[in-house]
Amino acid sequence: MKVLVTGVGGQLGHDVMNELSCRGYEGIGSDLAPAYSGLQDGTPVTSMPYLSLDITDREAVMREIGRLRPDAVVHCAAWTAVDAAEEEANQDLVRRINADGTRYIAQACSDCGSKMVYLSTDYVFDGTGTEPWKPDCKDYSPLNVYGQSKLEGEFAVSETLKKYFIVRIAWVFGINGKNFIRTMLDIGKKYDTIRVVNDQIGTPTYTLDLARLLVDMIETEKYGYYHATNEGGFISWYDLACEVFRQAGYPTKVVPVTTQEYGLSKAARPFNSRLDKSKLAENGFTPLPDWKDAVRRYLEACLS
Repeated sequence: MKVLVTGVGGQLGHDVMNELSCRGYEGIGSDLAPAYSGLQDGTPVTSMPYLSLDITDREAVMREIGRLRPDAVVHCAAWTAVDAAEEEANQDLVRRINADGTRYIAQACSDCGSKMVYLSTDYVFDGTGTEPWKPDCKDYSPLNVYGQSKLEGEFAVSETLKKYFIVRIAWVFGINGKNFIRTMLDIGKKYDTIRVVNDQIGTPTYTLDLARLLVDMIETEKYGYYHATNEGGFISWYDLACEVFRQAGYPTKVVPVTTQEYGLSKAARPFNSRLDKSKLAENGFTPLPDWKDAVRRYLEACLS
C-alpha cells in the first residue's frame, strides 16, 4: 500500500510515517519545507521519501497526488496555532490551509480513487453541557476561527468523497513538536507553583497511539466519522498537569483555577471536550490505551 502523509514535520505526521514503515507500507511524507524538518531522531521518517508541497496551491496538489496515485492520503497538515488564528492578518491563511487545502486534497483523492483520512478537532463543537459529543453529531458551533476552519475542512471532505475517515481528536501530544505536556515540563523546571485550569474537560491523545489507529483504519473500508482520544476517562488540564509532574518526579505544586480566573485567551476554548469513542470498538478498531500509560511512554521517550 502506498500512502501519502501530509504534515510530517509535525507530531502526528512523524508517527504515522514510522507506523507505515513498521508495517512494510510505502510511506511518502510531505510538508511545506524543502526537506524533512522534523525531529532528527533516527527513526524511519527521517530517511523516507519526502515531497515538498504547498497544500494551498491547488495545481500543485492535483499534479503531485495525480502523479503519485496513492492508495490513501493521511492529511495531518493544518494551521494549529489556535490563538494566532484569531488575528485578522492570519485568518485568510488559516482558511486557505485548513479548508481550501483540504478541499484540494479531497478533490485529488477523488480523481485517483484514493482513501482519505482527515484529522479534525473537538473545536467544531461549542463545548456546552457535560455529555460526550458523538462522532455523527451535527450540532456544529465552533467558538473560534480555528474550529470554523477545521469544520469547513470536514465539509470539503464529506461533500467530495465517499472513501473518507474524518477523525476528531483533542489535547494532542507527541514527541515531534510542542504540546501541553512539554510546556509543563519546561515551566516545572522554573517555578515551584503553577496555575492550571480545572473546568475544561476532555482526554489527551498521544500521537504514537493515534498513528497506529489511523493505519488500522486505512487497511479497512469502514469509512465515516470517528472520535479518537486515549482511554481512561475524562479529566481536566489540571488533572493532566498533576499526573505529568507525578510521573516525572517534579515537586511542582499545581493550583487549580477556573478559565475565568486564569485569564481569557484570544480564542475561546470549549469547556466540554468529552468525545464519545464507542464507534471505534463498534467497527472493530482497537481503542487507544489509557492516557496515564500514554503519558508514561511519552515521558520515557521525551526524557531519555
